[in-house]
Amino acid sequence: MESKGNIVFLGMMGSGKTTIGKLLSKKQNLNFFDTDEQIEKNTGMRISKIFEKEGEKYFRELEEKTTLNLLKKKGIVLALGGGAFINKNIRKEVLENHISFWLKLNNKVLIQRIKNSVKRPMAINSTKEELLDLIKKRSNIYSKALYKIDCDNLTKSEIINKIIKIYEDNKS
Repeated sequence: MESKGNIVFLGMMGSGKTTIGKLLSKKQNLNFFDTDEQIEKNTGMRISKIFEKEGEKYFRELEEKTTLNLLKKKGIVLALGGGAFINKNIRKEVLENHISFWLKLNNKVLIQRIKNSVKRPMAINSTKEELLDLIKKRSNIYSKALYKIDCDNLTKSEIINKIIKIYEDNKS
């Protein structure tokens, strides 16, 4: 089987995509990128500022351009922003040419992690019900990922080891 491209993490904000991505890339000696961090670096603005000043539509266009550019690189680990996989162009590129992992956590843990986070524009001022609705909507799309890693009750090392095993099996 031909090796797929990059390793791509998707999931809700707060699911650990950046943390797991950084640890995995170190262990596998691959470069790591986080689309949100890249956007902040390129614009010199925090994501929340971009949402506030330019709006979500503008941010989503930046996110698409940035993500598709990053995916052209070879041998990287990429953490997508929580809403990036909703974008049809990003989703198509990821599903056709890369190995995608949905880092899934139970709703209660996710809500604890993201509620009232100033860093997360989609969570600011959201009620628990609104967050649950967002999780439910996005989960339907995240479920299209090649692999789902149920992160509940797993340590970071266990999650990484699962991913490495799947990745190695894919390369052979």
